[in-house]
Amino acid sequence: MSYSDPQTLRCANYLSPLLHETYATIVRYLGEQLGYPVSLSIGHSTDDFAHDLVDLGFLCGLLYVHTTRQEPRQVEVLAAPVLTGTRYGGQPIYFSDLIVRQGSSYASFADLRGCRWAYNELASHSGWNLVHSTLNRRGETPAYFSQLLKSGSHLRSLEMVLAGEADATAIDSHLLDVLRQRDPLLATQLRVIDVFGPSPIPPLAISTRLDIRTKLHLQALLTTMHQDTRLARLLNQGCIERFVTVNDQDYLPLRDMFDLVQGLAQPQIS
Repeated sequence: MSYSDPQTLRCANYLSPLLHETYATIVRYLGEQLGYPVSLSIGHSTDDFAHDLVDLGFLCGLLYVHTTRQEPRQVEVLAAPVLTGTRYGGQPIYFSDLIVRQGSSYASFADLRGCRWAYNELASHSGWNLVHSTLNRRGETPAYFSQLLKSGSHLRSLEMVLAGEADATAIDSHLLDVLRQRDPLLATQLRVIDVFGPSPIPPLAISTRLDIRTKLHLQALLTTMHQDTRLARLLNQGCIERFVTVNDQDYLPLRDMFDLVQGLAQPQIS
C-alpha cells in the first residue's frame, strides 16, 4: 500500500457516538474529493495507528497527548473544529459545562461541596482531567465531593444527574450544544452553574505514516469544506462552523494539566 496514494483511507471515531453521523458526513466528503474509498469505524485503542489499522482519527485531546508520547510518535494533529456559537470566539476551543438538574438548589460551584459527582472516565479531559486540575488550582482536592461516581460516558453522566442518581457533573460543551439542538426540552431540565476552560478542542489526527502531500491535501479539504453551502449545513447539524489548522503546541495545556493531576494524590473512586 502506497501512503502517497492509499487504496482506502481508514478513519475512526474515538469520541462520542452522538457525533458519529457528523463525522461520517466529513468522511464521505473526503472520499468524494479524494476519488478513492474512505471508511469510518468505531475506534477502540490508538494502538490501531501503531498496527496500521487507522490512518485518520477523531480523538479526545487527552488521548492525542497520550498517543504522541509514544516512541516513535504514531500521530500528529491535522485540523480541529471551530464550534458554532459566540462563546467559542471563532477559535478551536471548547469548555466543560458544570450541570445540575433544573430544580436543584445548587447555584454555583461553591454549593457543590459534599455533592455526589458523576464523571465519565479518568481518561477524559473535560470530564476529569480539567475538573481535577481546576480543583487543585482552587486549593481543593476531589474530596471536595462526597462521592465520585464513574458513569462511563458523558451521556450517562447526564442521565445520572437528570435521574437524581448524581447531583452534578461536567459535560463536554460540544456534546451539550448538540444535545440541546436536537432536544430543546433538555434545556428546561438542567442548568449550567459554572464553566471550566476553555481547552483546546479534540482534534482530527493523522498517522505519521502518510506522506506530506496526502496530509496537505486532506488538510486543505477539511479547512475549506464549509465553503460549500450544503456541507456547511451538515456541519452545523453537529454544531461545527468549520475546521482550522492546529499544531502540537496548541495541546501543551492538556499535557501540563495531565502531568499536574498525575502528580497529585489520587482519590478513592466509587
